Amino acid sequence: QVHLAESGGGLVQPGGSLRLSCTASRSRFTTNIMGWYRQAPGKERELVATLTSRGSPNYADSVKGRFTISRDRTFNTVFLQMNDLKPEDTAVYYCNYRVPQYDYDYWGQGTQVTVSS
Repeated sequence: QVHLAESGGGLVQPGGSLRLSCTASRSRFTTNIMGWYRQAPGKERELVATLTSRGSPNYADSVKGRFTISRDRTFNTVFLQMNDLKPEDTAVYYCNYRVPQYDYDYWGQGTQVTVSS
């Protein structure tokens, strides 16, 4: 069982920045995909960005050019640098760890990001 620990959410003004991090413990799968999804009130959960263990990123169109996803060299921690934040980025952000080979899918508890003046 992989456990995901998230941190870095909070309140920020429009145009500001935040950095989210998520560490996967008891991770033993060398081929995996880590990433971030978000869910705003009354909306479905949506992809924000993912990064494979081989380093291939994928971004939602709404965050391209503003958000950057990265992983540390152990590949057990994923970061989401969020710049030029907008009110529509307000949501609960969830970390995800997926192992497609075995159809494993793990989620963090979520961290709130609020963009407001």
